[in-house]
Amino acid sequence: MPLLPVQADENLLVGTEIPDDAAVYRLNKELALIQTVDFFPPVVDDPYYYGQIAAANALSDVYAMGGKPLTAMNIVCFPCKLLGTDVLVEILRGGAAKVAEAGALLVGGHTINDNEPKYGLSVTGIVSPEKIWTKGGVKPGDRFILTKPLGTGIITTALKADMVPAPVLEEAIHWMTTLNKEAAEVARELEIKACTDITGFGLLGHAFEMIRESDECGIVFFAGSIPIIEGTLDLAGQGLVPGGAVSNREYLLPNLLMQKKVDPLLLDLFCDPQTSGGLLLAVPEEKTEEALQLLRQKGLNPAIVGKATSENKGKIVLES
Repeated sequence: MPLLPVQADENLLVGTEIPDDAAVYRLNKELALIQTVDFFPPVVDDPYYYGQIAAANALSDVYAMGGKPLTAMNIVCFPCKLLGTDVLVEILRGGAAKVAEAGALLVGGHTINDNEPKYGLSVTGIVSPEKIWTKGGVKPGDRFILTKPLGTGIITTALKADMVPAPVLEEAIHWMTTLNKEAAEVARELEIKACTDITGFGLLGHAFEMIRESDECGIVFFAGSIPIIEGTLDLAGQGLVPGGAVSNREYLLPNLLMQKKVDPLLLDLFCDPQTSGGLLLAVPEEKTEEALQLLRQKGLNPAIVGKATSENKGKIVLES
């Protein structure tokens, strides 16, 4: 028995019964609403960048469903007396800049006093009911393309210990503030069926959700082809791995088949919780090269990181 009742409605196309990236409610034959919410404490010291990252992260769930953001509302927890409103203004400016870049409207929000700052957005988007992407739309033979490199969880953990080289942090901030807007536009052009964005469960955790919901696939990942922010592996080797990566790894181990040649440190990276991570696109094999070319033209760093197979259903195979 679920702890909370499952809501049933013929127009609720994606709800709480499956672990997808956002809810989808059909308004009519041509239009459906996407709804999502996300917020978290600061992951970087600069308040403007923090606002941008939190907003990009929240907007990403709409892109992961194949939709376009329409409106957004701020969610703010902040100690105004302790930090002052100037810091809050910078956070909100950063968020507003990303909402505007997404082509959406910032239409309000809510603020409460809290000793620990937290910021994010509730976002409403739109999509055609016939063109929704879900995690479970993967088919055997699909190639998995990742649109951003991994490593932001390890890097922001190392930042708390003041152990991140400046170029590594700059690279991480660049990717965390990059919207998944253009990656989603390419994927819509190619008419893919399955997608997710890589966030708290890491690459392997979110991929596992995809094959579990598909119910007809396993997945093979090519460890040597998965893009990683330069310098992240060194930080992982120093033990700067977030607890979330450890939890993700422990959860996945019963369904993970790992070749002995794969560096164990890479497993920490592949389970690393990402903030504002890239899209993991399931692309039909015949469209793979076109997808890579179009994504590169958008200034992204895509890579073919794996493939869906009809073997080892519900399992992740990690090859060197």
